[in-house]
Amino acid sequence: MTTARFHFVTPGSDGCYHCVQRCVRRAFLCGVDGYTGQSFEHRKAWIEERLHRLGTCFAIAIHAYAVMSNHLHVVVQIDPAVLLTWSDDEVAARWLQLFPPTDAEGTAVELKRQCSLADAARLDVIRQRLGDLSWFMRCLAEPIARRANREDGCKGRFWEGRYKCQLLCDEQALIAAMAYVDLNPIRAGISERLDTSTYTSVHDRITAAQASPETLTQPLQPVIGIQRRALSVRTADYLLMLDWTGRVLAPGKRGAIAEHAPAVLSMFDRTPERWTMRVRGYGSGWMRAAGSAHDLIALAERIGQRWLKGIRLALQLASG
Repeated sequence: MTTARFHFVTPGSDGCYHCVQRCVRRAFLCGVDGYTGQSFEHRKAWIEERLHRLGTCFAIAIHAYAVMSNHLHVVVQIDPAVLLTWSDDEVAARWLQLFPPTDAEGTAVELKRQCSLADAARLDVIRQRLGDLSWFMRCLAEPIARRANREDGCKGRFWEGRYKCQLLCDEQALIAAMAYVDLNPIRAGISERLDTSTYTSVHDRITAAQASPETLTQPLQPVIGIQRRALSVRTADYLLMLDWTGRVLAPGKRGAIAEHAPAVLSMFDRTPERWTMRVRGYGSGWMRAAGSAHDLIALAERIGQRWLKGIRLALQLASG
């Protein structure tokens, strides 16, 4: 039986999540249609642009994303505390970026802004929505679906349903989820190198590092959105981890362990084998949550379950 999402995503609280949104019937609606040969690759740019827009509006930090031909991944951290630092004017302005009036003239925009500011109860609802994961995913998926339907001259679903998400219980789970997401094109055989993996957060990081090499020695920051959530690994070390992990998990090398694993891996797992097992687990090992066995057992107890998929993997990673 499916577990309600509110057990894992608590409204109004801080949390990190790995979210997946798939196209209807997993069709290549953002890639090359295998039947007609028509290319929809340009829609990947739509999604990437939308992510950057949402990063300026929501109280979120986007740590990783990958836009694939028939689905997308995004690793986000919700930070509701930021909402309290925004003035009413700022909340109204951010909401107007997401939902501008039909008439884009300045008078219509100003009228809608004034109406929002005059309704304190409505403004409080808007403030809460700007720190809500479901509203973030809704504001990501719906405009893309409408735009694609207009382009195709059709109606109906573009996405197969609501997004799927995994709760990331700690930084170890967060870093591993980021690696899994950034390596999607590598594992799929679409790209052989990180710097050619377009429409991914790692491509953004490499481009930024080429423009400003000093960022390589700085703590890893979210690629989009709130920039106050630096992680405990440097950007250069994260890219080194990705390069090594990508070589291990590339097509034709499943289960193989490459030599000369980077030393930074010891921060997250005792052996390279455990690290690759942890990253690969986001494909099927973890389910609704990823983290230590202690955290997953506690979560299962909190939601009234005797077991939670992923506990066995967590125990394997902790053994020895």
